[in-house]
Amino acid sequence: MSAGPQHVQQEKTVVKVIASSIRKGNVLDLDGKLAVVISAENIHPGKGTPVTHLEMRRISDGVKVTERYRTTDQVEKAFLEEKDYNYLYEDDMGFNFMEPETYDQIAVSKDVIGDQAVWLQENMSCKLSLFEGNAIAIELPARVTFEIVEADPVVKGQTASSSYKPAKLENGARIMVPPHIASGTRVVVMTADGSYVERAKD
Repeated sequence: MSAGPQHVQQEKTVVKVIASSIRKGNVLDLDGKLAVVISAENIHPGKGTPVTHLEMRRISDGVKVTERYRTTDQVEKAFLEEKDYNYLYEDDMGFNFMEPETYDQIAVSKDVIGDQAVWLQENMSCKLSLFEGNAIAIELPARVTFEIVEADPVVKGQTASSSYKPAKLENGARIMVPPHIASGTRVVVMTADGSYVERAKD
């Protein structure tokens, strides 16, 4: 007795979405070839048509591809197998993650994580997109909390609305923070662009 179609597992599902909805880490189907989005920018010129500028890396050969679409154009977004993994450590193989239920470990290459690596924290839960058993894209939590280890001293009379000042986090990243934030303060940061959100409540 043959298995019904409901038992056939597809590695990917492709859905048409508008270009402006595409984000870093998404996977697109470009004429049958999958590509991971490295950066996505919606550009709204003063005159003319708003466009979405995408930089991608083809999964099959690693070649970088740049495409420009009108923001309302339809593109084919591929939905792959996604699983939550916990970050363990970095070694020569890349960044190692563990599936919390099966304890299976997977190494994610530095190319896949890119400049987001600075925000990884031990046991952080991240969503990995898998294709043929390999992690091809990663989604970090939107916000992370780090302690500030260096910041210019607080100047008396400055208010929160004054211009931001540079500060260094415990992970080595440099961000801009309000003038009243001092060294030793734990702050919440957006992983997408490293922007300051608020003083941590914990």
